[in-house]
Amino acid sequence: MSESMTPSEDVAILVVDDSSFNRLVLKRRLAELGYPNVTMAEDGIQGLAALEKARFDIMLLDLEMPNLDGIGVLEQLRAARGAAPPVIVISALTEMEKIVRCIELGAEDYLPKSFDPPLLKARLGAVLEKKRLRDLADARLAALEAELESARAAQLSLVPRDFVAAATGQLSVHAAMVPARQVGGDLYDCLRLDAKHMLFAVADVSGKGAPAGLTMARTLGLMRAAAKRLAPTDGAPDPGDILAMTNDDLSADNESQTFVTVVVGVIDGTTGAGRIAVAGHDIPLLLGGAAPPRLLQKLRRQTALGVMEGILYASDPFTLAPGETLFCYSDGVSEAEDDKGGFFGRERLEAALAEAGTDPRQVVDTVLRAVTAFADGAPQADDITALALRFGD
Repeated sequence: MSESMTPSEDVAILVVDDSSFNRLVLKRRLAELGYPNVTMAEDGIQGLAALEKARFDIMLLDLEMPNLDGIGVLEQLRAARGAAPPVIVISALTEMEKIVRCIELGAEDYLPKSFDPPLLKARLGAVLEKKRLRDLADARLAALEAELESARAAQLSLVPRDFVAAATGQLSVHAAMVPARQVGGDLYDCLRLDAKHMLFAVADVSGKGAPAGLTMARTLGLMRAAAKRLAPTDGAPDPGDILAMTNDDLSADNESQTFVTVVVGVIDGTTGAGRIAVAGHDIPLLLGGAAPPRLLQKLRRQTALGVMEGILYASDPFTLAPGETLFCYSDGVSEAEDDKGGFFGRERLEAALAEAGTDPRQVVDTVLRAVTAFADGAPQADDITALALRFGD
């Protein structure tokens, strides 16, 4: 027997049996096998009460008892969905149909009422070893989830939260990112470049999870570095040049063939005029005025980043009139799924935007609520990111 399966005085055992003779025999057998830490209960009700008061490593549970039998105990444990100990059912060989029912309800094994010492030792050892391995797996899973949650917090700390500080002139901005897993591959950015100009961006890294999250962080850093490096003495950097420089860095040694779709723009907060570049991403929508939500016109949709070095990217001019809002989003919005596999789609997105007004926070919150209502509890398949930028009062 391995060291991990050696009987220990620390193993806490709960015996639930209405027969005083059976309880006495089991207590003696267990003590002989090196398990002195035994608690006794006379029926299922007492057994459940004991489980509420203390932690046990294993429970020996009789099938036939007054008040509440073994099957009743297992049914209550399953309904409670708590951290119950593994169960070995005490039974007569004539009760095989009930034994099968107990196994279906979660019992690990069964023990004939002869309480043969070698058999008792073997079954206790096997069940305790399985419990040890499950506890080890649970501990490692908890540690992994804690690390992923820490990574999630670190990732979210990279994107701006102080939207007032990022805005310039007559601009107001708001954004939100909801990863499908603890760590996601979407990003948004809104960065004050100087007294007049602000950079804004939404991007989507191919793939999900930690690898996409690392590429997300790298892409965000590269775009910011490119914007600062390319900024002229008087004026603002061109979004196309920012994408070209970022693409070269992402494409170098890209063995995983990860690509990034992105929309990035630079806008003058005093005039509402700017330039925008789109690389494989959804075209932003324009809100406000007499017209319903509509695509920002005459934008070129160019190659995603990370595919190949040396690609030249171009930007296109755009202007926000006073009171107009630009809405940028990742495909996690339009491709959000319900439990039947249907997509949220552009029509629903435009309908939500039509009801949202032009206030950036209200726009983002309205879209996220609409997506959540559409999904109606279906698992989130992709990261969801939205950014709204408004010019003027």
